[in-house]
Amino acid sequence: MLKQIVADIRQAVAARQQSRPLAALAPGIKPGDFALSRALGSADWSLLAECKLASPAKGRLCTRHTVPELARIFTAGGAAALSVHTSAPFRGRVEDLAAVRAVSSLPIMRKDFIIDEYQIHEARWAGADAVLLIAAILTDEELGRFTALAADLGLDALVEVHSRAELDRAQRTPAPIIGINNRDLTTFTTDLATTFALLPHADPARLIISESGIAGGADARLLKQAGVKGALVGEALVTAGDILARTREIAAAGQQTDNPNPFTTKEERKNA
Repeated sequence: MLKQIVADIRQAVAARQQSRPLAALAPGIKPGDFALSRALGSADWSLLAECKLASPAKGRLCTRHTVPELARIFTAGGAAALSVHTSAPFRGRVEDLAAVRAVSSLPIMRKDFIIDEYQIHEARWAGADAVLLIAAILTDEELGRFTALAADLGLDALVEVHSRAELDRAQRTPAPIIGINNRDLTTFTTDLATTFALLPHADPARLIISESGIAGGADARLLKQAGVKGALVGEALVTAGDILARTREIAAAGQQTDNPNPFTTKEERKNA
């Protein structure tokens, strides 16, 4: 599935480069000010809330709201920043970045399968403050080149990893934010234990974010207690019966420390 997604993204990017070349974007690209890392670095815990309408594995997740409506709810619920999916498999578009910027002043990260420098320029042109870079689909050379380009544009790079090898690769780049993805991109299964296993090997100078599989406040508290700076949450928010309440729950939960011993497996959390 991942290989097919990347192949489709490559075709889509090529088409956009034809219809809107980089030369046409350049006049509208103004340097950013690293808003995401400043926001995440200023608090002990942050919620990076994801405007996510669908997923390739589960199909449509949210039918009640548009992307801008989700952004408004997340902003009101105390999110520190917003993640906006811009790829077709998630029912996203590049234009969603500008639509979200119009309704929220929070830092915005473009979440996509970034495989070309054009997408990084395009992200800043459309109003993003950061880009997601997935270690699993990029070479070391691409990771280094893409993080450098992002920095030149005033964009933060959040490098997503799932294994110790990917974490080591990410930490050889200057990326300020590391996202530990609890979802295995080959099986699409999630386990919060991935974050706890990789955390001891993470550079304490980086901002460490846990991604995927965070269901609610209890998971957020476990992550905060373990030393994680925040969580990237999408599905648990957009599928909630009360999205605003769930946003507030996860945004505030990391500030609570009523359990000093984080669990490290799904079974332990289930039995707690």
